[in-house]
Amino acid sequence: MYFDDRRDAGRRLGRRLEYLRDEDAVVVGLPRGGVPVAYEVARALDAPLDVIVVRKLGVPYQPELAFGAVGEDDVRVINDVIRGYTRLTGDEIATVERRERAELRRRTERLRRAHPRIPLLGRTVIIVDDGIATGATARAACQVAWAHGAQRVVLAVPVAPRDTLAALGEVADEVVCLEIPMWFGAVGSWYRKFGQVTDAEVDLLLRAAGDRGTPAHASGDDPPLRDEDIQIPIGETELSGHLTIPENPLGMVVFVHGSGSSRHSPRNRFVAEVLNRAGLATLLFDLLTPEEEVDRARVFDIPLLSRRLLEVTRWLTVRAEVAGMRIGYFGASTGAAAALRAATDPGIAIAAVVSRGGRPDLAGAALPAVRTPTLLIVGGHDYQVLELNRLAAQEMSCETALTVVPGATHLFAEPGALEKAAELARDWLVAQLAPAPAVDRGAGRTDTRL
Repeated sequence: MYFDDRRDAGRRLGRRLEYLRDEDAVVVGLPRGGVPVAYEVARALDAPLDVIVVRKLGVPYQPELAFGAVGEDDVRVINDVIRGYTRLTGDEIATVERRERAELRRRTERLRRAHPRIPLLGRTVIIVDDGIATGATARAACQVAWAHGAQRVVLAVPVAPRDTLAALGEVADEVVCLEIPMWFGAVGSWYRKFGQVTDAEVDLLLRAAGDRGTPAHASGDDPPLRDEDIQIPIGETELSGHLTIPENPLGMVVFVHGSGSSRHSPRNRFVAEVLNRAGLATLLFDLLTPEEEVDRARVFDIPLLSRRLLEVTRWLTVRAEVAGMRIGYFGASTGAAAALRAATDPGIAIAAVVSRGGRPDLAGAALPAVRTPTLLIVGGHDYQVLELNRLAAQEMSCETALTVVPGATHLFAEPGALEKAAELARDWLVAQLAPAPAVDRGAGRTDTRL
């Protein structure tokens, strides 16, 4: 079993753990790689999401090999077998531990300022990572959970070696693993995409999980009409997507991600959830197949991406659950250029476009032909892209608003920056897509600073 990425692994793991849905559970991810997996598990179980901060103690000349781990509340785990055959001295161990404890304190303080700890006392704690090698960090996390009064500890991972899992049965009531290979190798070798997870992405996922609040089934609110992974047939090709349609949707927003991203982008998923809560349906999809993504020229081929977007939009508009909805595009980076180019097609009625940190300039000669109301959101410290957006806005003859988020850089990773961008997108899209009598808006242009 191979996993597309951590979010894919989390969804599969969530299905395996469905039997825990009715328990008083808290899902905790191990930062940073375990948090995207844990986020999907928490969604599947309608459970709150938190983290247990643990730092691996790596062998100095082979840092990926852990001889131990340290965790919150002064938890310390040492693997005597690995320490023995690597022949680490006391000074070497102390040096590594000092460095990792300092980083542990930094990360813990940063995370807890924005995300206070969720009480574990008397609850089932589901500890999730993206995989296990030596088991040192998982063992430390289990000990932290016990120290905080967990009634039951379940350790759940997508992939791990058999001997390590057997040993971890000493510190967890239950160990769940989707794939137990005979020859293990490294955790990353079981993923098609295994990029580094940043602190900003961890923050976004925790915020998104926290914003979900009380599960819909527990609060009495109606669950989404649809919230599922889908396959979109485009000629002889199938594209993967995720479709969310709330009850009584105001409109549909199709996300167009930028180069190097996918439908699993935590930034776009965060914005999509903000739109869903406002009553907008969303479709996130991969513009290219995994095989096509290998060709980097395709990733930046704006005409190809816009054609693919049009094909997906046509497929979407004939579906019964979307019939009658106004459709908007939300583009990021190069995806914004593809969205603007597609919006000029006379055969498709696009009611709104939002560009977040986009490159509308790459739409080229299509810019003057855009007639769709367009919001350009740019970070105040994304200087080059900001200037490109200002020049592009001057070429557009439609209703265009350029809004600058102060202090934000290209990925809107600064505290509060992505939230502000999501709110701006939500307000624009609701205003343009929500059913209303037709009005002649005329053409205008504004340039505002928040």
